[in-house]
Amino acid sequence: MAQETELKLSLSAHDLPRLLSHPLLAAPAAPQRLFNTYFDTPGLTLKSRRMAVRERLAGHQWLLTVKTAGSSTGGLSRRQEWEGPTTPGALDFAALVDDADLAQELMALRPQLKPLFATDFERQRWLLTHAGARIEVALDQGRVHVPDTPFTEALLELELELLDGPEAALMALAEALRQTPQGPVALTPSDASKAQRGLALWQCAQA
Repeated sequence: MAQETELKLSLSAHDLPRLLSHPLLAAPAAPQRLFNTYFDTPGLTLKSRRMAVRERLAGHQWLLTVKTAGSSTGGLSRRQEWEGPTTPGALDFAALVDDADLAQELMALRPQLKPLFATDFERQRWLLTHAGARIEVALDQGRVHVPDTPFTEALLELELELLDGPEAALMALAEALRQTPQGPVALTPSDASKAQRGLALWQCAQA
């Protein structure tokens, strides 16, 4: 289990070229395509517990992720996360989650879990040292959608994940990234996760 602490920032396509010109992001960032499917029960049991279950295809590797309820204020979120290799559709929570009670609960729910929505995006990553911290910067560009329906919306966001060091460094880095030689970039803190956005879209598709 890991404790995930990250700052999520939304931006506009208009500001993207200025952000990418920032000296802090000068090192080449090889893009990676990520395909993600999110699961829940028909009664949205995971949503009621503020949890998310996701299968991700990253390159040729499949990953299963479980994220638990956390706090999110001003775009800064803290939550528990488990992630590991998987076989598509296996949803083997017993092998992934080291909290025995939670693993048992998820295994009991497994027969009811269905794929509800998906995200498909290209990610660029940078690893920066800033204000005494190591921070992973991830720029995601793509879409959130409900498969086999017309319900889709654009996805463009910047995530700053704290790997080591003081939490305040996330805000300091966000402020530094807002100031570019070509002018300021509007990076707006966002408390809406990809899972929350996708679930809202799925609920629209059910209406």
